[in-house]
Amino acid sequence: MVEDVPRRATDLLSPQEIKALTRASDLHGFLATFTTWGLIVAALVIPALVPHPAVILASVLILGGRQLGLAILMHEAAHRSLFRTRWINDFVGYWMGGVPIWQRLEGYRLHHRRHHARTNTEADPDRALSAPFPVTPASLVRKFARDAVGLTGLRRMFGQLLMDLGIIEYSVAPPVERADPSERTPATMAAGLARHTLPFVAFNVALWALAYALGAGWVWLLWFGAYLTSFSAFIRMRSIAEHACTSPSENPFLNTRTTRANLLAKLTVAPHGVNYHLEHHLLPTVPAHQLPALHRL
Repeated sequence: MVEDVPRRATDLLSPQEIKALTRASDLHGFLATFTTWGLIVAALVIPALVPHPAVILASVLILGGRQLGLAILMHEAAHRSLFRTRWINDFVGYWMGGVPIWQRLEGYRLHHRRHHARTNTEADPDRALSAPFPVTPASLVRKFARDAVGLTGLRRMFGQLLMDLGIIEYSVAPPVERADPSERTPATMAAGLARHTLPFVAFNVALWALAYALGAGWVWLLWFGAYLTSFSAFIRMRSIAEHACTSPSENPFLNTRTTRANLLAKLTVAPHGVNYHLEHHLLPTVPAHQLPALHRL
């Protein structure tokens, strides 16, 4: 019976268990950040040394998965659970999580709070990511085809630019809401570009310049190609796994799904324990390294 389904973590866990689970760790935050960026470096260096088509394809897939990993690092920082030390949490979440994938920590933090408060209901700002499902096989093929050829990525970049200019409101999912034009001036538009677009551009220029200085400037194309293709596909898969085809209930046991993840999934669609999504919605401030323990409980 649906009435018998628990609704909150306190229905199952003691206050002592919750306190232990929600304690963030600087050490684990550094490990998560280091391993993510270590894999990014490896996925760029190995093709430069062995430029075989199979190696290049594997690099694009791994880079897309690590770009999703950066998004999840930012997501953890948005919940203030990536690092125990607050300023490190926000610094790493913004500069090493958000900036390389053209995201902003504070805007995402405010947006994501609304997702948790109204998960899978009409008021959920992320509902459009999972609401269309189930779809026909032909529709699913078309969606992933747009991801594979970069159309989804280009559309995402165009949306980011419009958000930075203040033309539309910040969001990670449709529908698009136009910003108040009375609050938009040439000065505010220039400030938005300087604050949000310039760091992303500077990161990509620096990455290309470093690769070029090391004699392999072309590997930057793998990073950007992954950003337009595999990253988009993995975002879509992640969204389907988390909330698609679940109940429009405010109970996380009914509106959110945990999925099993093997090594390949962890490299691509399930970085940093994000596959433990039901557990995350039960206790959003539980750090990623504690989610397996919460799952077992």
